[in-house]
Amino acid sequence: MQGNFGNLKFENILGTVGHTPIVRLTKLAPPHVNLFVKVEAFNPMGSVKDRLALGIIEDAERRGTLSPGQTVIEATSGNTGIGLAMVCAVKGYPLVVTMAENFSVERRKMMRFLGAKVVLTPAAQKGSGMLAKAVELAKAHGWFLCRQFENEANADMHSRTTAPEILAAFEGERLDYFVTGYGTGGTLKGVARVLKAQRPDTRIVVCEPDNSPILGSGIAQARDPDGTPRESHPSFRPHLMQGWSPDFIPKLTEDAIALKLIDQILPINGADAVRLSRELAQREGIFVGISAGATLAGALQVCDSAPGGATVLCMLPDTGERYLSTPLFEGVSAEMSAEELEISRSTPGCRFDAPPPAPPTTAAPKSESPVAAPVVSDEVEAFVAQVLADREQPLVLFALEWCEFCWSLRKLFARCSIPYRSVDLDSTAYQRDDRGGQIRAVLTSRTGSKTIPQVFVGGEFIGGCTETLDMFKDGRLQTLLSANGVTYDESVRIDPYTLLPTWLHPR
Repeated sequence: MQGNFGNLKFENILGTVGHTPIVRLTKLAPPHVNLFVKVEAFNPMGSVKDRLALGIIEDAERRGTLSPGQTVIEATSGNTGIGLAMVCAVKGYPLVVTMAENFSVERRKMMRFLGAKVVLTPAAQKGSGMLAKAVELAKAHGWFLCRQFENEANADMHSRTTAPEILAAFEGERLDYFVTGYGTGGTLKGVARVLKAQRPDTRIVVCEPDNSPILGSGIAQARDPDGTPRESHPSFRPHLMQGWSPDFIPKLTEDAIALKLIDQILPINGADAVRLSRELAQREGIFVGISAGATLAGALQVCDSAPGGATVLCMLPDTGERYLSTPLFEGVSAEMSAEELEISRSTPGCRFDAPPPAPPTTAAPKSESPVAAPVVSDEVEAFVAQVLADREQPLVLFALEWCEFCWSLRKLFARCSIPYRSVDLDSTAYQRDDRGGQIRAVLTSRTGSKTIPQVFVGGEFIGGCTETLDMFKDGRLQTLLSANGVTYDESVRIDPYTLLPTWLHPR
């Protein structure tokens, strides 16, 4: 299966949802079977939940249960929220997401970047807590609640898209096993019912954490009349696989059980999930999250007992990028390892641990002359004087748009809600007639400093980046700001040096 790449022109990003590739594993699979994976990271927001998000919103639009401009709300471990944020951005719906605080920070940042509001709930209240908060907010404000765990539009989307993609890929070929987690239950129910109808010989294998055997326990989920779980399932325990199985049995998953769509339930160890996620990356070049590693662990169990020539298809739900702050990346350093340092030291140039080689000492040709300083116009002189004398904006930052030291100061000012004026000398506004260069020449004449950034308070030059950080650290900057009538958030306590570029931090 090659994916939906024949048509590379779409009306908007939503047209790229689905049509994800199916890839054969050549190194991790046992030689006696054919093991394929469906890589849902190829969806535009990097996960299978893009399908769910589009399906639920468009179904609500068709039914008239979602009005133009109405706020959408949902409880999510992250991937559904990211997919919904994409869909809502395109369609113009405000989005509020409730999410337990223990899910990875990358997910909440992605949703906020896409314009969503993220309301965190206590980790101790688990998935059922974030769901209860979503229900409470929806009722209080009249918002549209997606109800991904029981909304039939979730499963219908997979019956219309995921399942036909699988059938087309294996038309005329064996497909002996379909292996998946259950998450919301949408993929499970939506794909399994189509496969059972059209490929009845395909066995449906569902995986769950071995320390949290909710399905394997055989204990029913307590529910309210609307299908919402009343409480956490008694067999639930915290596990590593974010979003792979919540602390309750979703209604869609319960439907799949009642319809007898599941042939086998496999318990999966968390350490195996992490290991196989890494092995997928390092041996097959497929970058996925922990839940994908967990599902692959189940698929490999199936492969071990499958007859020769069998074909196994495994769902890989999402990309690995939203797991950077989780145990998946434990031991993966941003700094060079000892082995990498040894490689660096094997040649003399461009090293952190040694000064650069001295340049050859050759005399410059006599015809060479130093670059002339820019001619400064009276208008530029007056502009700098006016900026520094402006009582309405006492804090002035002369900066470069690309400079990381300038951004360190911007982060400090933003963190403390300190108002300031930024004159970005390399921006297009200051390029004509080299106004940026002229302003820099005026500053050098005033301060004796050629470096940027340069910071002024009330017309007084206080220094560059590190001088400003030092003044904030010992309180002198705050005193000077107050003396010049600048109001800011005085409650902020931060070591400003943590805002410097990471490459400057001690190794």
